[in-house]
Amino acid sequence: MNKKLLKNTIEKIEKNYRELESSLVNQLNLEIPNHQYTTGSYREIVWKGLFEMMIPKKYCIEQGIFIIDSYGNISKEVDLAVFDETYTPYIFNYGKIKFIPIEAVSVVIQCKSKVERKSMRTDLKEWVESIDGLRTSLDSVSRTITDLVDNNDMFLTQDKIRNSMTQTSTRPVKILCATGITNPIRESLTGEFDIFLYIKKNHLIKEINGESNDFLQWNDLLNHSGYGRYSDEERDYREKRRKDKAGMKSGESIGSRKLSDLRVTNQAGVENIILSLTFQLNQLLMLINNPMLFPHRAYAKCFTDILSDSDDKGEKE
Repeated sequence: MNKKLLKNTIEKIEKNYRELESSLVNQLNLEIPNHQYTTGSYREIVWKGLFEMMIPKKYCIEQGIFIIDSYGNISKEVDLAVFDETYTPYIFNYGKIKFIPIEAVSVVIQCKSKVERKSMRTDLKEWVESIDGLRTSLDSVSRTITDLVDNNDMFLTQDKIRNSMTQTSTRPVKILCATGITNPIRESLTGEFDIFLYIKKNHLIKEINGESNDFLQWNDLLNHSGYGRYSDEERDYREKRRKDKAGMKSGESIGSRKLSDLRVTNQAGVENIILSLTFQLNQLLMLINNPMLFPHRAYAKCFTDILSDSDDKGEKE
């Protein structure tokens, strides 16, 4: 392919993404009078279609799911979830009701219309808290080329292996999609969501909290999240890893890479939002060491403990 042909092809692809953005905005601005619920469901489908275009087929995208963990926690309803079924089974899947283990979930997306009221800010913070409260488990066993490996035992007893682990407590990327949001509310939610997508003056706006963070920082945020909920030994490991970047190869090179490097702009410096997001979100998916190997024993124990407790109460009654 000659350079002129390549240039024309790239320019057409870029133009296609800009037209896609315009079409997306028009679809999201469509409102059905007196049918708020129908409009909300319709917009979720529009947002879902956008993410389906940019996320690899190895991931599933589902509407209206609940996420659970092996510690007995459950999230509020998630409008859209991106997850990997490679190793993780559904805990419950019947019709439109789905419960998915946190170990499989890579991205959670909440879809709103205009975020203007303070009550909506409170609702969104409570939603985020229900996601952040979920805990992944390392209590998994898998087969390697030569043997079976107990991941839980590796972490607790073998210092040499533990210090090279790239994943301990993974959390999903959190995205808020809205047809509009006021500046005060968006600023108050900056620490809650990783990515904001919203409409302003008929243009799609993308804001990434930590777009200037390097890949090592994103790796820690996504793969070693929430150590305060775990053991002292795990917190010690986090501190060690933070100081000397244990387990990371070519740290200096990786540490110089940032999500902002993946922005696509034209000669005038105007960003192509959807094309940029495609590269940036997929890079985050590659940084998440997902899927985690499924901790079957942890979930079996969770079910057994809860059912045993229920049986005891039933006998007393």
